[in-house]
Amino acid sequence: MPFDNIVAVALFMGLFGLVILIVLWPGERQGAKVLRRWGVADPSPSDVDEAVRYLRRRRFWYPWLYLGLPLLADSAGVRGDNMSSVLATLLVGALIAEVLAQRPRKGARREAALERRGVSGLIPVWGLVTYAVIAVAAAGWLAVNNWWAQLGVAAGISAVTWLVVLLAVRRPSTGDSVADTALRVRSARVAAGLGLAATVTLAIPEKMNLVSLLLVLAGFAGWYHLAHRSRAEGPSRPEAA
Repeated sequence: MPFDNIVAVALFMGLFGLVILIVLWPGERQGAKVLRRWGVADPSPSDVDEAVRYLRRRRFWYPWLYLGLPLLADSAGVRGDNMSSVLATLLVGALIAEVLAQRPRKGARREAALERRGVSGLIPVWGLVTYAVIAVAAAGWLAVNNWWAQLGVAAGISAVTWLVVLLAVRRPSTGDSVADTALRVRSARVAAGLGLAATVTLAIPEKMNLVSLLLVLAGFAGWYHLAHRSRAEGPSRPEAA
């Protein structure tokens, strides 16, 4: 892609990210809504404050990542589209936020439970199986078509995805254990869903075919079910530290 087109795309995506940042900059209402959605029926003011901090820590990075990721992708010779850039931005933003969250806030109250946390405590078995099956199928399809650059990017996406999940597992506990667990679960499941969707977008050829279409549909369905907690899952329960 010509350099001026690359810059134009990067600037457009950066502006898009800035608009998203302004529109979606979270307040107390959004923080409480996130906690209730992930199983905290009656969040306290301190829980809401923690949720708002959690959301802001992620969304702050969106404009800068939207600006820079298209330039990096083009310089690496990886083809992509706006959807790929959006998914990659959300995933990398989650990674940065989890890295920053590894250092506990000064004066934060920490709680511990009796059992140790694990990945399966944040992502249910069906979610782990869904991710593995669809991601392996997408990687196989990339290899069959000799799309080695995309396969390398897919490996990188998986690495970032599971790094986010592992960081969510080991993040220092803060505030109420139920709210803390809800935000951990959200981090892990949203990251797994984004990673899955970002992986299948790499399998889209210039002319869509049946296999690619099925992969994309499966990937986006997996993203939806991983990143949205169903009512049947019941209230959040505290995980161990």
